[in-house]
Amino acid sequence: MDTNQGRYTEEKKKAWKIFDRIYKKYDLLNHLLSLGFDFHWRKKLSSLTGGKKDRSLLDLATGTGDVLFSLIKHSGRFDKAVGVDMSFNMLSHAARKSIKKGKSDEVDFILGDANSIPVKTGSFDIATMAFGIRNISEPVIALRDIYRTLANGGRVLILEFSLPGNKFLKWVHLVYLRYFLPVIGRLISGDIEAYRYLNKTIEVFPYGDKFIRLMEDAGFAECEKFPLTMGIVTIYRGVRPNG
Repeated sequence: MDTNQGRYTEEKKKAWKIFDRIYKKYDLLNHLLSLGFDFHWRKKLSSLTGGKKDRSLLDLATGTGDVLFSLIKHSGRFDKAVGVDMSFNMLSHAARKSIKKGKSDEVDFILGDANSIPVKTGSFDIATMAFGIRNISEPVIALRDIYRTLANGGRVLILEFSLPGNKFLKWVHLVYLRYFLPVIGRLISGDIEAYRYLNKTIEVFPYGDKFIRLMEDAGFAECEKFPLTMGIVTIYRGVRPNG
């Protein structure tokens, strides 16, 4: 591993500490930096869970719980919903939100690592992760452990940043990521390094067919990708085969 790659891997291992610092402004920044499209992305994610009710939901890198709460709202009733994250401050904020939303009896939040998820094998029907997999140094390890947590026929849904296929749109988006996103993020969050690091992860993370291959390497079948908003984000869906 070269020096730059080694440094980058070490940064990823500490990424959860960034979220521990910016948790108070995290939701606001998501809405502002996505121009409000994050609401649409979460609703689309919910639509891909399928129509069955009384299912169990595992939301990884749950952060402040926005994805988990959106899935509960738009996907019908889950008889079990668990959010996992490494940031204590983000989880505490999510727990407070669950009380305000009247959902504290429906959800549980667990401090834990997506590389070694603290739940039983085969115990969930749906596993989701939004904007978290790119912050993991070995994504395929996390994908394999997600596979382990799912019951046969269970679905994984990964919502992650990607880059547009159109060359001009890609250039415009990269300018936004490199020069505008870090400045806006710093001004609102007060954290100089956080959004500089986060934009770097978007540029180098494998997306599209490359990420599909990672899912297949982890054992998932019927893998699909759904680019949204001109390709700046993509939802990936896979199934743990029966048997």
